[in-house]
Parts: sequence; C-alpha cells; structure tokens
Amino acid sequence: MAKPSTRQGLIDYALRKLGAPVLEINIDDDQIDDLVDDAIQLFNERHFDGVERMYLKYRFTQNDIDRGKANNQDGSTNTVGLAATTGTSTNIIGYGTTTSQFVETSNFIQVPESVIGIEKIFKFDTSSISGGMFSIKYQLFLNDLYYFNSVELLQYSMVKSYLEDIDFLLTPERQIRFNKKQNRLYIDMDFNSMNTEDFIVIDCFRALNPDDFTKVYNDPFVKMYLVALMKRQWGQNLIKFRGVKLPGGLELNGREIYEDGERELEAIKQKMQLEYELPPFDFIG
Repeated sequence: MAKPSTRQGLIDYALRKLGAPVLEINIDDDQIDDLVDDAIQLFNERHFDGVERMYLKYRFTQNDIDRGKANNQDGSTNTVGLAATTGTSTNIIGYGTTTSQFVETSNFIQVPESVIGIEKIFKFDTSSISGGMFSIKYQLFLNDLYYFNSVELLQYSMVKSYLEDIDFLLTPERQIRFNKKQNRLYIDMDFNSMNTEDFIVIDCFRALNPDDFTKVYNDPFVKMYLVALMKRQWGQNLIKFRGVKLPGGLELNGREIYEDGERELEAIKQKMQLEYELPPFDFIG
C-alpha cells in the first residue's frame, strides 16, 4: 500500500495511478509542481484536517503603539502611524472639482502567512473584576469561602455570571478585523492604554505545512484530487491531437481524457462538501 510521505512520493503515486511507467504521461514537471501546489492549497482552505487551531502570543513594541495612535488629530505635523489614501475628485455642477483626502491609522500587527483565519483575541487586564489581589473574584473566595460548604454552587455561579456581565459592559472585547490576503490583524482599540511588553493571545487557525507534517501527502483527499488534476492536465496537453493515428492503429483522444478529469474533479468537490468540510454554523439572534 502506497503511503507517500514526501512531495516527490506524492507525485510518483499520482503518476502510477495514471498508468506510469506502462504509459507515458505527457505532463511537464513544472505543470506537476503547479498541480501539487493547487491540491495542497485547496486542502488547507477547505479540508477540516488542513488547518490547526493555534494560540499565538504577541508582545507589543513601541513601534506598534506609535503606529496605532492617530497623532495629528490636533493639527500637528506628527504623522506617525497614519497612512494617506488616494484623494477622490468629483465634478459638481456649480462647484467645480471637489477633492477629498482620507487617512487611516496603521493599527495592525503583521501575522504569519500561514494564518488563514482569526477567531478572536484574549484580553489580559487588571480590572477590579477579573484580576489582581483586589479583584472581586479574589475577595469573594477570601472572605466568603471559609470551607467548601459555606457557599452554594448555585449562588456562586449566579454571582460570577453577574460579575462577568458587569465586566463585559465596562471592559468590552476588543474589535478586530482580518483578511488572509493582507496578513494583517487590525485591532480597533485605544492604543494609548497599551504599554510596551504587553501581551495578547490570538485565537487563530493555521494551515498545515506538509513539509513539517508529512501525513498531509498521504491524505486520501489530496491523493485523489491530485490524480484528477493531473488527468485533466494530461488531456489538456493532448486535446489538439484528437484523431491522430499512432502506429498499430491506436488513436489519441485528449478531449476524452480531459472530460474524464473534469468529471472526477466535480465528483470530488461534491464529495468534499459532504465528507471533508465542516458544516456551516447557524447564526441565531
């Protein structure tokens, strides 16, 4: 049983599935490399085993804080952290041309390219409710919890839920924006409240690197999808030779190979939605 654990092993497996070395597979090596990249990319983006949930820790620097501040709101010439965008000109009857200038704050941190999705960031504060010796939680245990039977679990759970509601209203979650094509995590908050050496923890999803986790090359979906991609490419390369006679009476039919590959790809994509993708979550409210 073939269990490819390298990129070349996966390529050799796909070639054998197409008939090599009995048949000559008319695909260039560069084309094969492109198809392997396409298969891995789809595996990372759509397959539930193509990503891993990670908690990345990031420490803020003075440069991050300076970029996150809008320093010239008072009319000063300090433009640290501000990025100007292209002005918009509009011809208005009776007014001529109107130009609008826009600026945006560079309140983002650069994330690794392998991160394809970010769920949220965890806040670590020292508010009177959540942290420190003088937090309400600490004082509740210190003063009221003499022994385990002194406070009922229901009462403690209700008090804790009430305190969490207060904490949510007074210190709401930081709003974030992320697009995987930018590799930037925008954090919409007051950067004046941040200090150097402060940490945040990012709850994110990271694409698996097959060179580090070689079992990706042996994934059934990756092998099946790559074989179908190579079959379609093989037919695409031979499609103009339709009807060409070979010695022995054989006839090339590249279009049939191409259409077989297309049908297999469509079947694999439909199977992916049923077996390999996580179902979409319902939004309630």
